[in-house]
Amino acid sequence: MKKVFIVAGIIVVALIAGIFVINIYEADTEVTKDTTKVGVILNGETDDHSWSQSHYDGLEKTARELNLSVTYRENVKAEEIPQIIDQFAEDGCKVVVANSFEFGEYVNQAAEKYPEIYFLHATGLGEGKNLSTYFGRMYQIRYLSGIVAGMQTETDEIGYVAAFPISEVNRGINAFTLGVRSVNSDAKVYVSWTNSWNDDQAAEDATNRLLDRHNIDVLAMHTDSVRPLAIAEEQGIMSIGYNVDNSGDYPNTYLTAATWDWENFYTPNILTCLQGKFEGNHYWEGIETGIVSLAPLTEKVKAGTEEKVGQEMERMRSGMFDVFYGPIYDNCGNVRVEEGESITDNVMLNEFEWYVEGVVNDEE
Repeated sequence: MKKVFIVAGIIVVALIAGIFVINIYEADTEVTKDTTKVGVILNGETDDHSWSQSHYDGLEKTARELNLSVTYRENVKAEEIPQIIDQFAEDGCKVVVANSFEFGEYVNQAAEKYPEIYFLHATGLGEGKNLSTYFGRMYQIRYLSGIVAGMQTETDEIGYVAAFPISEVNRGINAFTLGVRSVNSDAKVYVSWTNSWNDDQAAEDATNRLLDRHNIDVLAMHTDSVRPLAIAEEQGIMSIGYNVDNSGDYPNTYLTAATWDWENFYTPNILTCLQGKFEGNHYWEGIETGIVSLAPLTEKVKAGTEEKVGQEMERMRSGMFDVFYGPIYDNCGNVRVEEGESITDNVMLNEFEWYVEGVVNDEE
């Protein structure tokens, strides 16, 4: 654990930094007058309405800003990566982007093999002279979407379809539940596992288990499959999406979504590649950067929800609050985070193996 120190001026710093990046780009037309080739390796499809599409949408915006020619390889298996990167190198790509944790070993090897190419690896770990890894603090948006669910539910039974019990997913479940219970202390969040990121049948089965066992009236998700949203629409259950805003596809039940705006990472960081100013880092960036955001609330949300979400969003943006500030109890009644303390980044990233009060693991 670490002591909580409030940094009220963080938003000012972020705004100044944002203005600085914009000014660099506007003043540096020399590096964007020629087209730069970029290769992108996706574990899904560019139009999957989910994780891979979020990267595609962001990169397309960045491509227009920085004059990039982007080649996408979709549905890539990890063992295919060496051959793909060899082809990217032969084609003259100056930057390679990969969007899945499982690609890490091969991306790291390629970064050593091709020191003249810059590598950006989403959800990866570590860094190098020509390699950066990055992710966003999506748990902050999970908390806000939990407020939406907590205010929406009438049965106090909320469903959560989740991929794997790993730190990334667990901290999202916990943040969501803390948001729920900040406005509705009687509500519980029931979790059903798919043990897959994008298997539609597994997601359908996990969703149906929740609906069969409980009186679920709001459903959230952390999978790349959108089957839970489709089932919710079919059965008239309110839903909260993930990765991209799919509100147009589910007009009767969609409330909001925890979404990625990757252009806010790709544009400044690919720009540093073009300028020759790249420095390899591991980035974990928060709500103040714009990488993670809450999709616009639909007309289905209850009165007062938008105001409450706005208040909490501003608290996070100002640096006055973050999700895992104590006191926090686990779902066995133990104090896990004391008053005046918070969970460290290392624990959140790598060691989040417990659940907060209000979470029910439906598979146990």
